[in-house]
Amino acid sequence: MSLKERLAQRRSELTPKGRQLADFIRQNPRRAVFLRTRALADACGVSEATVIRFVDRLGYKGYPEFIQALRDWVDTELTLVDRVDLMDPNAPENERIAKVIFNEITNLRMLFESMNIPAIQAMVTRILTANEVYVVGSRLSHTFAYYLGWSLTKIRTGVQTLKGSDSTTIDLLSTLPPPVLVIILTTARYPNELVRLAKAVRRVGHDLMVITDGPLSPVIGFAHQSYVVPCQHFSLAGSPSAMHCFLTCMIHELIHQGGAEVRQHQEMLERVIRENDVFFNLER
Repeated sequence: MSLKERLAQRRSELTPKGRQLADFIRQNPRRAVFLRTRALADACGVSEATVIRFVDRLGYKGYPEFIQALRDWVDTELTLVDRVDLMDPNAPENERIAKVIFNEITNLRMLFESMNIPAIQAMVTRILTANEVYVVGSRLSHTFAYYLGWSLTKIRTGVQTLKGSDSTTIDLLSTLPPPVLVIILTTARYPNELVRLAKAVRRVGHDLMVITDGPLSPVIGFAHQSYVVPCQHFSLAGSPSAMHCFLTCMIHELIHQGGAEVRQHQEMLERVIRENDVFFNLER
């Protein structure tokens, strides 16, 4: 359940001061997301203890978890112009560059601390055992889909990368005999074409795996398996470092678990590469 839904459903359970906090957050989510407990309490005219009790009443384990839920809510509604405004263009150049780097470091730390190894192992096993694998992304997420799809071709056969923005993709996946494995990668602001594609994939009876960057991603509800690569900061074009790192971890696990079959596949690819002189050779 999103924070927005919790505020609506649990309003009657809140104290008058709690409802005061809820109203402020609903009306000013982009301001509230940057406030610490003391600042939020001052903005609403309540005590800091009231803020803590409010967060607990909503079902969050602590203020950081509450703020992350608020960030996920705000991130789904930010326009491109909003994201540019959040970049603080008036800051000195060295501070702007440093902020981007440190934000990515924070996201990588969150990825490490929240790593769900059993979930990753289950996804790896499913990819290795699927008859065919179709990797789909759209807009920004097509970059990640291409990276994952290209890497999977170096690990197993029967892999295709498709564009979610291409209307023929839904035709292709709807006419394939099930089951095949479809992997959808999607990042905020979550293109509707991927939501429609996820519906079609489940309707036909294919297996659906979703890799996304937020728990409010609308595609998660259709997935048999899903993984959220966390993102703590608002960015102009997503958080490429965390998503790329997660996909790289999966690729390494696929190679490790694939064992001799993956090695045979890669040896075959190397023969094709040499026979067709695909890459630059220094000795020549």
